[in-house]
Amino acid sequence: MVVSLKPVTKVSEKLKGMLNDAIAREIQVSIQYMWQHVQVIGVKGIAVQDQFKQTAITEMKHAEKIAERLWYLEGTPTTKPAAIKVGESLKEFLELDTKAEEEAILMYKQIIELAQKEGDAINLYEQMANMTQNRNIGKLFLDVAREEKTHVGEFQALLLIEDKEQGKELEEGKEEVEELMK
Repeated sequence: MVVSLKPVTKVSEKLKGMLNDAIAREIQVSIQYMWQHVQVIGVKGIAVQDQFKQTAITEMKHAEKIAERLWYLEGTPTTKPAAIKVGESLKEFLELDTKAEEEAILMYKQIIELAQKEGDAINLYEQMANMTQNRNIGKLFLDVAREEKTHVGEFQALLLIEDKEQGKELEEGKEEVEELMK
């Protein structure tokens, strides 16, 4: 019996490019968060220092997972990060990080949508048979997207602690939306 390591599903160069963009983004935020971990100062900074470090490690694992999938799909993973924006204060760190995580969520939704259109959710029978093997790109990116949503929540919560005005504005925005929805 011959076993092939070639992908069952062929995908477009566009999807491979999107996967490479995702890798570049994950490398970028991994470096960004690690530098923030190193550079954060003050009592509040020390309190969140480990969060930056742990999030950086998680982001690097995301890059690894995406790179493995891209390699399987016969693409070459990038080693270059997207532009790194560290910031100069805890507040700026958290604002940049929240924005980066929100952008990641949007990017992963677009990747999942294209991957499903192109059939990289494998075929229905294989998908059902292999559901626990974490081999299809849909599950991979849904997991990563969930973690990114958690990161957004973490950075938003930290930003609310650091910037009291942000909390006030968030509450006012929430009230405006609730009023519109009545």
